Amino acid sequence: MRLLYFHQHFATPQGSTGTRSYEFARALLARGHEVTVVCGAHRQSGLELPYDAAHDWHRGSVDGMDVISLPLSYSNQDSLWRRGGSFLRFAARSIGLTLRLDYDLVFATSTPITAVIPGLAAKWLRGKPFVFEVRDLWPELPRALGLRNPFILGGMSLLEFLGYRSADACIGLSPGIVDGIRRRSASTQKIVMIPNGCDLEIFHPRRRRSLALPGISPEDFVAGFTGAHGPANGLDALLAVARELRRRGDQRVKIAFIGDGKEKARIAAQAQAEGLTNCLFFAPVAKEELGGITASLDCGLMVLRDLPAFYRGTSPNKFFDYIAAGLPVVNNYPGWLAEMITTENAGIAVPPADPVAFADALQRLAANPDLKASMGANARVLAESRFARPKLAAEFIDVLEAVAA
Repeated sequence: MRLLYFHQHFATPQGSTGTRSYEFARALLARGHEVTVVCGAHRQSGLELPYDAAHDWHRGSVDGMDVISLPLSYSNQDSLWRRGGSFLRFAARSIGLTLRLDYDLVFATSTPITAVIPGLAAKWLRGKPFVFEVRDLWPELPRALGLRNPFILGGMSLLEFLGYRSADACIGLSPGIVDGIRRRSASTQKIVMIPNGCDLEIFHPRRRRSLALPGISPEDFVAGFTGAHGPANGLDALLAVARELRRRGDQRVKIAFIGDGKEKARIAAQAQAEGLTNCLFFAPVAKEELGGITASLDCGLMVLRDLPAFYRGTSPNKFFDYIAAGLPVVNNYPGWLAEMITTENAGIAVPPADPVAFADALQRLAANPDLKASMGANARVLAESRFARPKLAAEFIDVLEAVAA
């Protein structure tokens, strides 16, 4: 099978963002398939490909896959309109590739929702089978985050409807996403849930070392937040926790922010202005390095704004990194992840907007090494038994092979 794989935010382990598409493409190659990945350009990709002026793209082989990187810059710190323009330009150039390249099946993964456009072109104009992967529900999540422009929301809703109805199969990353697809799909649509997964070797408890990060001493208890620092993450909640810890006179528990995003500078400036020395901020790092840092934390922090759309409608990479590294997870919003953390005794779920309960959870783990160790061990078992990347990749390939057949 020759697969044309569209992912605007594709990244390799040399980058500093999620590598689901890279890992799945590698698994497809191992199964004997050919893969051409089409992506955009962003700082966190880890790609270094030669530039082809004749086609105005970067193209080369990356671990056996053919990668075409369109020179369309993107940053999650850009304005809504700038990001939207990047999404539309990527979709427009991708349509041309669906019409010119040779392939047997097209696969497109969001976000953004405009990722569905080349899939629709392949399906409608060339009759190619099409599989659509949905990482976030659009327009549900943008609306929940405050987007009110009726034209933008209407366009997202239309693309969502057409994508679900035109795809030969849909893949959702969480229970809520699967439910959202089902509500707007034909009753006969094939829908499969394949969540984000765990890279069990990159994120492994045996990689635990003393944290060589500025401002951290060996006796500190370090709770880490790794990943995007955007409006959806609600990181002001962690500043509230830091204030509560300072009020209690706790100088041992530190909160480490590792990553980047639109809110990073504001959150860091706020912490500095308030003298919250228990908040430490670090730049994003390549995935391989992040694996060692994550394993060396004392717990992982799952923080999102308190929006019902997030409860069952997200599948955050960092959660799976935490549990693979054998960390207990402290989570501050309800939903399927909070339920799993509680059921598997893999951490502590606290109510939203409750810095007292959040600080209690951190201090409880800091004061009880055996509890921290047992919850961390349970987290690793959960990672291995349910979210191992090879297992999920095999399920993913089974879906594509069934559609291609």
